[in-house]
Amino acid sequence: MNWKPISKPPPVGVMPNLLDYEAARKAFSWDIAARELDGLPGGRGLNIAHEAVDRHVAAGRGERTALRWLGRGGEVRLLSYSDLAAASSRFANVLGSLGVLPGERVFTLCGRLPELYITALGSWKAGAVFSPLFSAFGPEPIRERIEKGDGRVVVTTSSLYERRLAGLRSELPCLRHVLLVREPGPETHGPLPSATQAFADLLAKAPERFAIPPTAPDSPAILHFTSGTTGTPKGALHLQRAVIAHHYTGKIALDLHLDDVFWCTADPGWVTGTSYGIVAPLTHGITSIVDEADFDAERWYRTLEEQRVTVWYTAPTAVRMLMRAGSQLARRFDLSALRFIASVGEPLNPECVVWGQETLGLPIHDNWWQTETGGIMIANYAALEIRPGSMGLPLPGVDALLVRRERDGKVTIVDDAGVQGEIALRPGWPSLFHSYVGEEERTRKCFAGGLYLSGDLATRDHDGYFWFVGRADDVIKSSGHLIGPFEVESVLLEHPAVADAGVIGKPDPVAGEVVKAFVSLKPGVDATPELARELQGFGRKRLGAAVAPKEISFVSNIPKTRSGKIMRRLLKARELGLPEGDISTLETEP
Repeated sequence: MNWKPISKPPPVGVMPNLLDYEAARKAFSWDIAARELDGLPGGRGLNIAHEAVDRHVAAGRGERTALRWLGRGGEVRLLSYSDLAAASSRFANVLGSLGVLPGERVFTLCGRLPELYITALGSWKAGAVFSPLFSAFGPEPIRERIEKGDGRVVVTTSSLYERRLAGLRSELPCLRHVLLVREPGPETHGPLPSATQAFADLLAKAPERFAIPPTAPDSPAILHFTSGTTGTPKGALHLQRAVIAHHYTGKIALDLHLDDVFWCTADPGWVTGTSYGIVAPLTHGITSIVDEADFDAERWYRTLEEQRVTVWYTAPTAVRMLMRAGSQLARRFDLSALRFIASVGEPLNPECVVWGQETLGLPIHDNWWQTETGGIMIANYAALEIRPGSMGLPLPGVDALLVRRERDGKVTIVDDAGVQGEIALRPGWPSLFHSYVGEEERTRKCFAGGLYLSGDLATRDHDGYFWFVGRADDVIKSSGHLIGPFEVESVLLEHPAVADAGVIGKPDPVAGEVVKAFVSLKPGVDATPELARELQGFGRKRLGAAVAPKEISFVSNIPKTRSGKIMRRLLKARELGLPEGDISTLETEP
């Protein structure tokens, strides 16, 4: 179906930050964007936490609400910019008392709690690297990431520690300190598990004043893990200067204004939840909604209504789930405060864009970026036409191309409209990742011909709008999670009944994709429905529900190349009834 472009009406009330796209591109420079931030007093460098909270307090804006936290049980907690500044300074002092040095890694393993945001800001003040993990991860993904990231400190909750982390301590000699956020209940005042400390007690004893030391813009600041398809999770390291891009893209791509109430639904364990759930709204001095609870359509609509949300940043999976709940539910709520809706994480279906216009009164603006880019690179803008199904246009300051990788390792630019190519970006924006920690070769492969190669395939129309085609590798995108098949396969192989396993992403109308595993069994083991359920439970226990297989099929063997690589492409083609393509490298035919 060909979807008609959605024209933008003349602005009423709030004037969009970007009105003339071409003029903005011509006039832009990252040096100009950096001038919108203060820098540390006395020219001592650039620090994310200073730009996010301390400068607002110094300018007399400390009493503005920074975070409006909604607990899953109905509790509401307001934290002003002054509150965040003081608490994050206390945490920076806590890290100093624990002997944590600049550049060392501080992990979080908890839901969307105020303590997570305090940890992030305090870590940046102290010059430490903040690394958030999804609370849905099982023990194996947690161990792997903390080990790869050389984590020194973990901030987690009492229940998550007991279920996910306590049994790993002997396997993580790098981990020196575990700080527990004690949850309500009888255990709140009970004895702490051995080798742990209470987050609240440490914070209460620490001084409230902390002078951020000189911080070079190129100092490490954020470590986000993203899973590849042929190896272990990659830790993408970002620098303090990324805050320039977070602030600027929040202004241009999300159209943030000072009086906005902003809700980014992403968990900080996902890069969106850090870049645009923590940094960008705080640097703009606005109020953010933080909802601890999981998705519930009625709760979400009620939150939009009661909190008078003006700018909403969410994911296609959530949009599709709202669509499934029906338009009648949406119309029960007053969503008149909303003026801008954006989405990221997977391609946004044209149907979702139009549904937003028809049901919510606003189209949903898709945008594109990656963990490695650190910030939004291509977007649909508040004042520009939307072409449903398109990723939009590159931001001012972002030089996006389509290329074709040649066999000799060189890249050729694809100029023709409608011709598929790999999205490539010319380095120069501040939030480009520095490296994958400890993996020079993996980092090197992301660059060729002076370009960053994204691995995502797209086309471009005659007007420069980009249209997503698919991922060049096998990464599975499920409900906002990026899942590497290798990680799932490795855990399944630990089960005594499993001889081999191959994992793919199977299209799903709500989640985008679900994880499906193909399993070959050891001799003498019968393929039964009971065993399939057992393997699913095994996967959930080890990996967490977000990563574990949703479906399992038993096969006689797993197709592999002669060099031993699993042919996931072939598995997927057979599952979906698609052409198998070139199978000349297939070792044995299943």
